Amino acid sequence: MAKPPPSAAASAAGGRGQAHHRTRFLLLLLVSVAASASTAGYLLRGAPVAPCDAQGDPGVLATARVGGAAAGPLGFMKSKLVLLVSHELSLSGGPLLLMELAFLLRQVGSQVVWITNQRPEGTNYASYGLEHKMLNHGVQILPARGQEALDTALKADLVILNTAVAGKWLDAVLKDHVPQVLPKILWWIHEMRGHYFKLEYVKHLPLVAGAMIDSHTTAEYWKNRTHDRLNIQMPQTYVVHLGNSKELTEVAEDNVARRVLREHIRESLGVRSEDLLFAIINSVSRGKGQDLFLQAFYQSLQLIQHQKLKVPRMHAVVVGSDINAQTKFETQLREFVAKNGIQDRVHFINKTLAVAPYLSAIDVLVQNSQARGECFGRITIEAMAFKLPVLGTAAGGTTEIVLDGSTGLLHPAGKEGVMPLAKNMVRLASHVEERVSMGNRGYARVKERFMEHHMAGRIAAVLKEVLQRSRQHSHS
Repeated sequence: MAKPPPSAAASAAGGRGQAHHRTRFLLLLLVSVAASASTAGYLLRGAPVAPCDAQGDPGVLATARVGGAAAGPLGFMKSKLVLLVSHELSLSGGPLLLMELAFLLRQVGSQVVWITNQRPEGTNYASYGLEHKMLNHGVQILPARGQEALDTALKADLVILNTAVAGKWLDAVLKDHVPQVLPKILWWIHEMRGHYFKLEYVKHLPLVAGAMIDSHTTAEYWKNRTHDRLNIQMPQTYVVHLGNSKELTEVAEDNVARRVLREHIRESLGVRSEDLLFAIINSVSRGKGQDLFLQAFYQSLQLIQHQKLKVPRMHAVVVGSDINAQTKFETQLREFVAKNGIQDRVHFINKTLAVAPYLSAIDVLVQNSQARGECFGRITIEAMAFKLPVLGTAAGGTTEIVLDGSTGLLHPAGKEGVMPLAKNMVRLASHVEERVSMGNRGYARVKERFMEHHMAGRIAAVLKEVLQRSRQHSHS
């Protein structure tokens, strides 16, 4: 492992301890990457050394951080009982984001209870690992149905439903008590797909205290769609852009950590330090556009050959595979790679929560979500924190994150976007100075508006209003 520069060791008292912490941190990250191949190592995005992982009672550790400025904007949530209801517990964005909020609330002394409405049958190592992570942070986990779940909902100061599908839990569990709980529900919506617009999911939406949505584009879509298709109105709606975790940001800003991780990942992939890596980091599904990404990558290689351009050797990295349950869609991706003879240029990586090593290793992130795009796309701001330019579809929340021509380049969704994306790949491969300048501007944009404290402040403002509205309703 590379030795930290003298300035780093001398920057604070106990430099040896700081170096030891960095070494332990990197080892944990590398172990998590290795474990991801068997989906046994689950670490919340970039946070393998969270405070509650230390020895001692998680509740005590969380409460110890409360008080004064340390509590931050969410300090008013101390001692509040918050019930979090997620439709599932998986490696997808919605549940992970709710988990992150659970940890932020625990840090300020909230009592947090988690319910997963839809649990997979049999043994599921992903949900088991994530539940263990929450328990370590002092989050109580309850069965989705039963008297205990009902009692908690009635006693809670705040109930947060995560995703539209979680609405099915209300009638199934609360039954006659639904009207009592609706005034203290904040509904956090992340979906942009049309099949979520079902009255059975969201019929209670107009009566909740508020809805929180990750982008203006998605909020406008929900407003129009619920009115036109379902003939219901949205409640008070808040747009809350997300932010990067403090832990991920620390890795992004640690040059030693990034260099070690970059070398390790590239060595494991068999690529050289001077090679150029374009990566898409998302669960492998048609909606995320891995097929069109690989088509564009192949076209970019054809353009380079046809124009006889001198560029670094290019590779495509697909992070989000599932070697234990390979889908038909992923099989088609691998067949496309084999058919076009680019096996030595394309690398499939199993899904993982430890994205920092891959963001350290790549040169350009491709956010290729299709149709209406991503509601927000957390990986986009994570990549920008690592000073990576982003090639994204001009759809959904991506248009609120990426400044076209400044922090990245946008291309159309669908098949018509394949050639523009290919040309954008060639453009960035040919102009290293543009890659660097875009990455630097993206980093500055993240520091300005997409940090954890920005997100915490935005969420805190929403929670204050929702709690106040709930109290007014109870008094009336």
